[in-house]
Amino acid sequence: MSRWVGGPLALLVMFGTVGCEAGTPNQQGTAATTQALLSRPIGELTQVRPGLETPSGEDQLPLGQLGFDQGDQDALVRIVEMSDYGCGYCRKFHLETFPTLREEFIETGKVLWKFVPFINGMFENSLAATEAAECALEQGASPFEALNERLWTDQASWKGSNDPEPVLRGMAQEAGVNLSEFDACLRNDTRIDRIASAGGTARRLGVRGTPSFYPIGYPPIQGALPTETFLQVLEFMHQEISGATGN
Repeated sequence: MSRWVGGPLALLVMFGTVGCEAGTPNQQGTAATTQALLSRPIGELTQVRPGLETPSGEDQLPLGQLGFDQGDQDALVRIVEMSDYGCGYCRKFHLETFPTLREEFIETGKVLWKFVPFINGMFENSLAATEAAECALEQGASPFEALNERLWTDQASWKGSNDPEPVLRGMAQEAGVNLSEFDACLRNDTRIDRIASAGGTARRLGVRGTPSFYPIGYPPIQGALPTETFLQVLEFMHQEISGATGN
């Protein structure tokens, strides 16, 4: 897990698209969402919201110790994603949209992406899946990425299970996770601390549903944008920041 480098998350407008929410979803048209985001100057959108870089309590871990980072630590565009493993829209994003974003923006060094598993309370087995992911993450990037892919791809198999733990343990084994270390992790409190801290961070960010995306310096994006729209948004951000910094 990499160290997260970045300034404060600048929040001003919460855009509503399609996602998993505990309340009534706000399903604005994605075209309107994109137009609003791309038409606003960065100076009008930046508004520092204090308290995001430090824990709100002694038991809260800082954002830098949460989740999984992908990309260049010096990337101009930095995004925090909060998704629930049980969320169908999160699954759709990770299977259909994220691979393209990773290829065109993360692997090319344009974007640093932090994925933070977050339990939004709507799905009964999300806690077990998130614990499995956190314990795989303790073993490094490769075991985590392999299990993370299985959790999204085979979401139905553990999500609908009356006994998800054996299903998830089997997935972990097939993903190459060391089961002795995995079981030891499930017996200690480290993964619980990270999960609880992710929940605290989500509350401070004002997360209403999943997936939620927080581009530093821009308004948050609530819900799953279509792939082409997300590509346009990231390209706009990268071009604008590149122009502002002279890079």
